[in-house]
Amino acid sequence: MKENKYDDDRFFSQYSQMSRSVEGLKGAGEWHTLQKMLPDFKGKRVLDLGCGFGWHCIYAIEHGATKVTGIDISEKMLEEARKRNPSPLIEYKCMAIEDFDFQVDSYDIVISSLTFHYLENFMDISRKINSCLTLDGSFVFSVEHPIFTAYGNQDWHYDQAGNRVHWPVDRYFAEGKRTAVFLGEEVIKYHKTLTTYINGLLQTGFEICELIEPQPDEVMLNTIPGMKDELRRPMMLLISAKKKSAAAKL
Repeated sequence: MKENKYDDDRFFSQYSQMSRSVEGLKGAGEWHTLQKMLPDFKGKRVLDLGCGFGWHCIYAIEHGATKVTGIDISEKMLEEARKRNPSPLIEYKCMAIEDFDFQVDSYDIVISSLTFHYLENFMDISRKINSCLTLDGSFVFSVEHPIFTAYGNQDWHYDQAGNRVHWPVDRYFAEGKRTAVFLGEEVIKYHKTLTTYINGLLQTGFEICELIEPQPDEVMLNTIPGMKDELRRPMMLLISAKKKSAAAKL
């Protein structure tokens, strides 16, 4: 990983104009589903991996978390996080997720939004997250759906009239680097199969609580042009898991 496209001025400017950047959580198409999957934050220590503008960090504090650590590789992201979502209970750290010190039993909840498809090895990060969680700790995350990442360029196939004909899916089982076009720029991502995500959790000591392929909110379907096409294929995968006890692992 460690590509940091978000500190590029032009790319960051484009990202800052997206609805999820301007409106926060309510501007994220998956939020109406993800919100229901989150655990009770009261009295909990929270780690947000790939925290971006800090929307999930401040949400956790507003719902009773006692401490939140937000990690992001982009200093531009964190500058905005400190401006938009400041709190003495939030510590923002600029670093790659792979470089973070996942100390044993240091957090009760780990969350991550649309970040792990930028990391090459999900098993490694899942193992580290399990280690830093307390017993029965929660791990909730979203990623781009494997059907969305498989082909690579992340765009529809169009007919000669410019109509969206279908979403291409190819090389599904060939995991690894993909060059996608996002906000008009080439971005490196890493395709993983659904098997890799699920087994990565199961094999590193997690119990899967919920798995959802979210559909857009009804309001967005009726107000945002082109949003109804999001019903033709899944774009995101949401998973909630819990750290199993030592006895349960046996």
